[in-house]
Amino acid sequence: MFRNSKELFNKYNDMSKRYTKADLEEIVYKQLENLNAMHDLLGIMKFQNDLIHNINQTLREEIGQFKKQQVMYPTRRKPRSKT
Repeated sequence: MFRNSKELFNKYNDMSKRYTKADLEEIVYKQLENLNAMHDLLGIMKFQNDLIHNINQTLREEIGQFKKQQVMYPTRRKPRSKT
């Protein structure tokens, strides 16, 4: 989709050319297509960001529960050797 827009840009890049109404409509239509595609991508990224946020929150809670359940056992000190 974006490749078509690039080709369209190159086709109409000559600023001294006079554009017909059909040419301008084609340009505007391609821009609208690109905006809709970007909107869809932003929606997907927002959804993925929400999923990551929820997973991170769950992971934080699970780590906190694990730390509470963790038992610290006393360790013996090594006897000092006499020299």
